[in-house]
Amino acid sequence: MSSASVDYIPPWWTYWLHQFPHVNLRFQPLDHTFKPQDENYQQSLIFLGCVAAAGLGVNLLCLAIYLSCLCCCRRDEEEEESKKSNSCCVTWTAVAAGLICCVAVGVGFYGNSETNDGVYQLTYSLYNANHTLAGVDSLVTGTVGGMQSGLNEHLSRLGEIFATRGDFVQTLQFMQQMSENIMKQLLGLPDWEKAKVDLAAIADQTAYVEYYRWLTYLLILILDLVICLAACLGLAKQSRWLLTTMMVCGVLTLILSWASLGADVATAVGTSDFCVAPDKFLMNQTKDVISSDIVHYYLYCSQTLPNPFQQSLTVFQRSLTTMQIQIQGLLQFAVPLFPTAERDLLSIQHLLNNSEASLHQLTALLDCRGLNKDYLDALIGVCYDGVEGLLYLALFSLLGACAFSVMLCAIPRAWRQIANRERDYDDIDDGDPFNPQTRRMMSHHSEQGNMHSFCSYSSSMGSQTSLHPPTQTVTNAPPNQSALFGGNPRYENVPLIGRGSPPPSLYSQPYRNRYSPTMRATYLSMTEDQIRHFGGDFRA
Repeated sequence: MSSASVDYIPPWWTYWLHQFPHVNLRFQPLDHTFKPQDENYQQSLIFLGCVAAAGLGVNLLCLAIYLSCLCCCRRDEEEEESKKSNSCCVTWTAVAAGLICCVAVGVGFYGNSETNDGVYQLTYSLYNANHTLAGVDSLVTGTVGGMQSGLNEHLSRLGEIFATRGDFVQTLQFMQQMSENIMKQLLGLPDWEKAKVDLAAIADQTAYVEYYRWLTYLLILILDLVICLAACLGLAKQSRWLLTTMMVCGVLTLILSWASLGADVATAVGTSDFCVAPDKFLMNQTKDVISSDIVHYYLYCSQTLPNPFQQSLTVFQRSLTTMQIQIQGLLQFAVPLFPTAERDLLSIQHLLNNSEASLHQLTALLDCRGLNKDYLDALIGVCYDGVEGLLYLALFSLLGACAFSVMLCAIPRAWRQIANRERDYDDIDDGDPFNPQTRRMMSHHSEQGNMHSFCSYSSSMGSQTSLHPPTQTVTNAPPNQSALFGGNPRYENVPLIGRGSPPPSLYSQPYRNRYSPTMRATYLSMTEDQIRHFGGDFRA
């Protein structure tokens, strides 16, 4: 009979994980039976961790190839359209990495909570089962101890008092036989301590490990979220040092994600091997110390199964009833003749009443329903919530690895764009009059030399100094201005008024690519009087 056909049905994901290949480190296939003490079985779980390590190696190799191609195969990014395209690609890649990371963190929080709930239910059931078994042992020990010490002591004194009455002595001997029969039945109950399984110790150790596992995953989740947010901040602020730091942290987190994936998969597969046939494993573990009918009785707890303790409990009850009848007779007939015997007889009666109360408690504790409920609760906690939480944690690790892989692909491109933008600004000549800093310096020197600016000159000239372009065409302009002077939007709205001096030549390198058509048209529209006012410096 299988436990799955009675009350417990393993979930489908345990069957799916149970079908994972079980191979030892010598690549020899193994059966899927849960044998945690077997060395080959342990190697099969380690092999699953090695598969995750191989996935990490492939991931790092792909990232290394991508970064090598990015560094070696540089494309010409001088055109504005190419720059905008790359910037958009980096932006969307960062958005995708952030979304995947947020989804991974959400899945991880749920999986961590589910796993913790399952382990808590397991430890709670173990504590309850341990309390039940400890209660049985305490009742058996207390009853046997009371019979051996208290009852025998009182019977010995009563034997001395009733020495002259043979019928009373014979009654005391009969009670002695009943007490020995009770002790024999109690000592015939299974001794759970011989199984060498301390459920409380197992529960304590499990709770200790689970606490640090939960805390570790919580820190990993927070670390992933912080690294993702810091990387997005670095992209927004265009901070090269922050992006570099986040790239190093991303590599470390990527390694951590693959390691946690291997641990989650190995633990889930091992737990699923147990969940598929838990009764088989428990019966193999207890076959040398506890009778198989007792284990079978507690695992399945069916009404059709006989109670293996029924006979012992019945003998216990009948013996107690017989002894109580004998004590009532002695109190009624012997006390009037032997008043000194009353105290011992009342003490024996009190002892038998306590033994009867212990019998009722023992009957309730030995019933299969309590331990079977704890057993099913533990299975549901481990195989449903626990394994499901491990699957979500494995999904979190996989999504985290994908998110940080995408992030590690986006950061170098963003870093390179920032470097190109800084290089473009550094290429601007300090003598360029269209440079804002140079323009301020030239204006400052112009005021110190009492030189009239173009604005002051135009104010004195009145309406004739208007800078509207004349109707005539400038003859010294090149035939194709639009082809020769590709403008830059950065200087499109910068006026030529207020400058200390014009550029050395609008047709010379490196200035021709830095002035917009509006600037050149404004400069070329100056009248001869305006040019003579500023001297020959404006002549190209």
